[in-house]
Amino acid sequence: MEAYIAEFIGTALLLLLGSGVVANVLLNQSKGKDGGWLVICWAWAIAVFLGVYAATTLGGSGHLNPAVTLGFAAFAGFDAAMVPGYIAAQVAGAFVGSSLAWLTYKPHFDATADADVKLAIFCTAPAIRKTTWNLIAEAIGSFVLVFGALSISEPTDSLGALDALPVALLVFGIGLGLGGPTGYAINPARDFGPRLAHAVLPISGKRDADWGYAWIPIVAPIVGGLLGAALFSVL
Repeated sequence: MEAYIAEFIGTALLLLLGSGVVANVLLNQSKGKDGGWLVICWAWAIAVFLGVYAATTLGGSGHLNPAVTLGFAAFAGFDAAMVPGYIAAQVAGAFVGSSLAWLTYKPHFDATADADVKLAIFCTAPAIRKTTWNLIAEAIGSFVLVFGALSISEPTDSLGALDALPVALLVFGIGLGLGGPTGYAINPARDFGPRLAHAVLPISGKRDADWGYAWIPIVAPIVGGLLGAALFSVL
């Protein structure tokens, strides 16, 4: 149970800061409005650092991501019996973290009319909507994430507290180098949990949660993560 709680808390912190920076940059009358992509990438990296560090310190593995959990379980010795509980904790944490970000910026949501911007606080969307290429972009980013995470954490089956900073820098690099096409979800929980939060929260003037796209940031990161873990295990 301790590990599941740790994953929940770590993922909640990840999404509180991650959704928070997107709100800060996009919502009207925010002091950080128009801060740009670099600000978003830096804050997501810091969010990863905090989430991984907190989760590992509290007794979790610091995955914060079903694609990482599945890759580690398939090819790095992580206990497969813990996978369902880890994924549930990660999705729940992402839901709660993004909901707390909404509470933080509630007046700014009310001051913003653009429903697409409000959705973007919670989940990703492609810059150019082409299913095949969106899948490829997300899979490649997730491949890099899991291959890199295994390189950092090897030979253990979990990320340690000392791995938090290099993993954060890895995510920063993915955001800068590969994030343009789809917003680099690279994490099914990071996208699905907040998308669900957007659907159920009483957000003024919101649109639908774009469920037609939602399967891509779930399926592609899992496929890319498994491929990254498989290649690492072979090498």
